[in-house]
Amino acid sequence: MTRHGLVAIALAVTVAAVVGARGSASRGRPRQEEDHGRPSPPPQAEQEPRSGARPTGSADPTDPAGENPTPTAAPAAPTVTSPTPGPASTPLPLRRPALGTPADWVELLRLPALFTVPGDALAGAAVAGRAPGTRTLLAIGSSLCLYQAGMALNDWADRAEDAVERPHRPLPSGRIAPGAALAAAGALTALGLALAARAGRPAFTVAVPLAASVWAYDLGLKRNWAGPPVMAAARSLDLVLGAAASGGRVRDAVPSAAALGAHTLAVTAVSRRETQGGSTAVPLAALAVTSGVAYALTPPAVALRLPADRGGAAPLGPPGLTPAPGGALRAALALGYAATVARPLAHAVLNSSPPLTQRAVGGGIRAMIPLQAALSARAGAPVTALCTAALAPLARRFARKVSVT
Repeated sequence: MTRHGLVAIALAVTVAAVVGARGSASRGRPRQEEDHGRPSPPPQAEQEPRSGARPTGSADPTDPAGENPTPTAAPAAPTVTSPTPGPASTPLPLRRPALGTPADWVELLRLPALFTVPGDALAGAAVAGRAPGTRTLLAIGSSLCLYQAGMALNDWADRAEDAVERPHRPLPSGRIAPGAALAAAGALTALGLALAARAGRPAFTVAVPLAASVWAYDLGLKRNWAGPPVMAAARSLDLVLGAAASGGRVRDAVPSAAALGAHTLAVTAVSRRETQGGSTAVPLAALAVTSGVAYALTPPAVALRLPADRGGAAPLGPPGLTPAPGGALRAALALGYAATVARPLAHAVLNSSPPLTQRAVGGGIRAMIPLQAALSARAGAPVTALCTAALAPLARRFARKVSVT
């Protein structure tokens, strides 16, 4: 073999060896042409700590051991170690109790009905023979606080029932939290007792059973037969509170307190069915009771006038009957009371639907103002009677905006 042939054979063997070596190297690693532009898999050092158990959130759900991750599983890794907890583990934000707006509290406390409260203490002072003074004002403040406490406590105790029958009320609608209403009732009661204590020991002695009757009525007694009598007793005690605070004799206030209590008994009995209606006998009985109260307040139209004695001058005019002194104001107030309470009650007797029954209750509440004024006029206090009667237009005006029931 020539030298040129040997050189050609050597070159051929060298080329074959080089090609074989490159093929062997390419089989030992991924091809760079196919991996170019693709994210590199995680380093082997980060995958080595895996044990036989697959951690939660493994990249490949078909590989329980996690030993053969695929390149497409790499983007899902950040969701496994995400620090954001899921919706189930996120704690709900603390909800602050609803304190309500001033308008919500006006509706809860039924502020238009407060115009019926001052007349109790004023009438109590009048029938006890005392002019209103500083202690009378303290008694009025105590009555207002205890009355508002009863309103807040009433809605707190009836919140489950109102959720069905009156869902628009501040508590069932969620505008005011029940705890806030209960706290307001407790604070107002304490303030009312403190004001009564400032008015004197006799006033505080009357205010304690008054507050107790308010809480007992709202917390359970109003749901049985004792409800109307307890509410009547509370209203009667409110008038006696004015007499005791003014320094008068409490015994002199008993007849007027009984008249106010009879009216309250009748109205409270009607109010127990104001959301259902359907009762004709109860409004009819209330109409009879309030008619009796109005008759008791009406003065005699005339008084007996006798001829003068021998030593005195005979009065002008023929012997007989003359108008009673001060009877005109008293008669007008008694007539105003009868008109305010009788008309809506008569409508409820004819049609005992819930709207007419509620209107009868509202009329009975507003009728307390002319009743208190008539009691003051009967006691010989016309100025007090007129001041009390002046509250009626205000109560009627504000009752158009906020219901008193």
